[in-house]
Amino acid sequence: MKTALRSAVLATTGLSFLLAGCSEVPITGRRQLSLVPSSLVTSMSVQQYSQFLSENKVSSDPQQVAMVKRVGQNIVAAVNQFCKTHCDEDPFKGYQWEINLIEDPQVNAFAMPGGKVVVYTGILPIAQNEAGLATVMGHEIAHVFAAHGEERMSQGLITQLGGAALSVALKNQPEATQNLFMTSYGLGTQVGLLLPFSRLHESEADRLGLIFMAMAGYNPNEAVGFWQRMAAAKGDQAAPPEFLSTHPADETRIRKLQELIPEAMEYYKPAARQ
Repeated sequence: MKTALRSAVLATTGLSFLLAGCSEVPITGRRQLSLVPSSLVTSMSVQQYSQFLSENKVSSDPQQVAMVKRVGQNIVAAVNQFCKTHCDEDPFKGYQWEINLIEDPQVNAFAMPGGKVVVYTGILPIAQNEAGLATVMGHEIAHVFAAHGEERMSQGLITQLGGAALSVALKNQPEATQNLFMTSYGLGTQVGLLLPFSRLHESEADRLGLIFMAMAGYNPNEAVGFWQRMAAAKGDQAAPPEFLSTHPADETRIRKLQELIPEAMEYYKPAARQ
């Protein structure tokens, strides 16, 4: 009886701990686990971003650099304006935005807490125009807006570090904590218990990304064309099965984007530049 009572108390305590560490993603309203201070993650991001820039070549093409910065700034400004009246808290509070184009043929881009964004030149031919680029950058900025990295780190504290408090983990397991940060932000390889959450995050970032590009005056219908071009660019390369991928299959993603466009269009205000 004592054992059963003890188990019940522990379960209740654990549930209370998890509930206390929950927050809500603005716009989508999804509840998420939040055990990691954003200030700490931002600090780690700034350090990692600085190291990344020191090890990679920043583009010197003035037109391409200007386009990437312009699109990113338009999206950030639009989201900031929306959040002034619609968000309980500023998800970008204290951020110092820095957007860089990297000379690299990889078809890739990423964004990190603190407002640190990278776009690779390899993705520009697929983007083709500002709306295509806004599809990519809106998606990546959405990951930051929705605190997906912090959520994945919070999950990792439970599944990988045994639920240790972050302060304890940093002190006693600094290497494991750093690895957890790297994998949480797509800077490493993660296959395991966190995978379903990663696919969930991708779908949520797709939805928010559509809304963000619409807020910034980019037609969200352009996102479908971008992902169709992305799928075509893979050519004959074999894609991993969807259940082993952190990204939805191309067909699934495109279908869901088409379903989400009506919602995004509610936020769309065509800009004079288009």
